[in-house]
Amino acid sequence: MLKSEYLKFEGYLCPGFQPNLDKFIICTFYLEPSNEIKFKEAAIGVAAESSIGTWTEIKTLTLKIRKRLAAKIFYLNPKSKIIKIAYPIELFEPGNISQFLSNCAGNIFSVKIIKNLRLIDVDFPKKYINSFLGPAYGINGIRKLTRIKNRPLIGSIVKPKLGLSSEEHARCAYECFLGGIDLVKDDENLSDQTFNRFAERVIKTLKMAKIAEKKTGEKKICVLNITAPFNEMVQRAKFIKKHGGNCMMVDVVTTGFSALQGLRKLNLGLFIYAHRAMHSAFTRNEKHGISFLVLAKLLRLAGVDLLHAGTIVGKMEGEREPVLEVFKFLRSPWGNLKSVLPAASGGLHPGLIPELVKSFGVNFSMNFGGGIHGHPQGTLTGAIAARQALEATLKNIPLKNYARNHLELKVVLEHWGSNKFI
Repeated sequence: MLKSEYLKFEGYLCPGFQPNLDKFIICTFYLEPSNEIKFKEAAIGVAAESSIGTWTEIKTLTLKIRKRLAAKIFYLNPKSKIIKIAYPIELFEPGNISQFLSNCAGNIFSVKIIKNLRLIDVDFPKKYINSFLGPAYGINGIRKLTRIKNRPLIGSIVKPKLGLSSEEHARCAYECFLGGIDLVKDDENLSDQTFNRFAERVIKTLKMAKIAEKKTGEKKICVLNITAPFNEMVQRAKFIKKHGGNCMMVDVVTTGFSALQGLRKLNLGLFIYAHRAMHSAFTRNEKHGISFLVLAKLLRLAGVDLLHAGTIVGKMEGEREPVLEVFKFLRSPWGNLKSVLPAASGGLHPGLIPELVKSFGVNFSMNFGGGIHGHPQGTLTGAIAARQALEATLKNIPLKNYARNHLELKVVLEHWGSNKFI
C-alpha cells in the first residue's frame, strides 16, 4: 500500500465538528505514525479502518453511506499525538462488547502506517450503556449481603497460588475468616488441578466459611474461580450456588467478553468477581494498546460486581492518577447500571492500610495474599493484624500507637514496616 493512499479520504477529517453525545461513541486515541507518514494521514487511516473505509477507493461505498456512517475526526493534535474520533451509533450492535472492540480496537492496530496506537478512553451514549445488563448486585448488593456499611472490605488470596490440597485450602480460608477477613478468594491460576479438585474445594471451603460465620457473627464471601471453557464455567457456577456459595471468580481477559456476558445473562445468583490476569499484555504500554480505564468500562457493561482495579502502593504497576480515575469511574453513576466495587490487590500488607484508605476512602476491598500468610506467626495472626490495622485507621490512630496493645499488628510493623512494598 502506498503511504499516501489514505490522504484521498479527507472526508473523515471534520475539524470543528461537535458530536451529539446521544448519537456518537467518542474514542480518544494516542497515535504515532510510522516513519515518513504524516500525522493527518495516520489519523484518517484509523478513522477509515475502524468504521466503513479501507485502503483504496471502492465502488460499493456510496456517498449516502459515507455521510451517514463514516467516523469523524473532530480533534487532531500532532504535538500531543492525541486524536478524538466520533463514531455514529448505528455502527454498533447494542449489548455487544466483542463487536465494539472489533470496530474501535481491531484491525486498526495492525495497519502499517501506524507505529503506536493506544485507545485511551471511550464515551458511550446512555442508550448504548443501557443496552447492557451491567452488574447484577454491585456495591449496594455486596454491602447488603455482608452487612458492612462504613468500612472497606478486607480480602485475602489463599497462598501459595498452587500446591495446597482442597482441605489445606479450606483450612487456610477458615483461619482468614476467623481472624476477621470478609472475603477469601482463589488465585487466578487455580481451577481444577489434580492436587486440588474444584468440587472438593468448593464443598470444603464453603463448609469452613459457614463455621467461621457462626463463630464470628459475620457474613463471609468465598470467591471461587470457575475459569474454564464456557459450558464448564456454567456448571461450576451452578455447583457453587447449589452448595450455598455467593460468588464466582472469572479471569475476565483470558475467558473473553462473550463468555462473561453469557454468564451474566444466566442470572446464576452469584456475585461476579473479575480477576484481570493478562490485562497488562495490552494495557501497560502507555503508547500502545488499550488503557485499563477502557477495560474497566467494558467490564462494567458486561456485568462484573467486583474488579481488581490497581493499588497505587504494592508490587503491581500502576500510577496514582490513572488508578484513582478507575476507582472513581467504577463507583460513579453511569447510565442505569449499578456500580462496581473496586479491589486493591497485589503486594499489600496491613502496614499499608492507612495509605490505602487515604487514597481510596472506604468504598473498596483491600486484598492481602502474602501480606497475611507471610505473617511470621501464620495466617490466623496475619488476618487478625489486618483487621487491627483497619480498626486503627478508621479510628485515626497511628498504627505504631495501636500496635502497643495489639501484638499481632506489632509483629507486622516490625516485619514489614508501614511503608515497605512487597
